[in-house]
Amino acid sequence: MKSMISTIYHNHKGRYGYRRITLELRNQGFLINHKTVQRLMKKLGLKSLVRMKKYRSYKGNVGKIASNILKRDFVTAKPNEKWVTDVTEFHLFGKKLFFILY
Repeated sequence: MKSMISTIYHNHKGRYGYRRITLELRNQGFLINHKTVQRLMKKLGLKSLVRMKKYRSYKGNVGKIASNILKRDFVTAKPNEKWVTDVTEFHLFGKKLFFILY
């Protein structure tokens, strides 16, 4: 059974955990409990890879939206009359990153 588990694990490049390996073994005709597969995988030192979740920035209307005072009129008569900025927040690798554009 250990060789079957190891073969399935390596055929799927380490992406299969004990649940998927149990289903694969059942599809091949072996009747085995998921806890047994989990225990055997632990003995073999096989651990599945956890994929990072995709970044999704859109969450609808979150936070305050500032009023549009400039109305896209960025032309000025003298320097430092109008200042605008944009702050974008990214969640990557479990950390918050801020991109500030002046």
